[in-house]
Amino acid sequence: MAEKNNVVLIGMPGSGKSTLGIVLAKIMTKDFVDADIVIQNQCDKTLQKIIDACGPEGFIEVENEILSKIDAENSVIATGGSAVYSDEAMKHLAEIGTVVYLKISYDQLVHRLSDLQERGVVLKGGIGMSLKELYDERLPLYEQYAGITVDVNDLTITAAARKVADALAHEGVK
Repeated sequence: MAEKNNVVLIGMPGSGKSTLGIVLAKIMTKDFVDADIVIQNQCDKTLQKIIDACGPEGFIEVENEILSKIDAENSVIATGGSAVYSDEAMKHLAEIGTVVYLKISYDQLVHRLSDLQERGVVLKGGIGMSLKELYDERLPLYEQYAGITVDVNDLTITAAARKVADALAHEGVK
């Protein structure tokens, strides 16, 4: 059983999980694992190609299977925004680390995201699903799985990473 010394970042696409995760790993002297890249490497396809080939539900199954087996130590793990659709994966990640929800307002999200289709974003409601519908669908899931919630609105990546590091230190996470 892996020690619970990882930090797991969850949140909407564009909330900064990958970019903030790298800075946070440096601040906390941890390794960095980008779950989306792990999935792409194991499937030998981009996220968008996996979604196109398997559909949203199929992608969620693939993501769940891979995330449920992530065996990291002393790492910051940036999950994909859709990780919260996979209860098994989220339970595993919570067992091996502290789950941090990077909270961002809908308005900030609109500013940060350009094209969902290019980002390999899982739209469970299909291609016509709006960003607002996606936000409203995922918000309660992020809140459900969060061990710690950090509001990253209006912060630079570095400031947001420091805020997360401070919140973790406050909880006794090293």
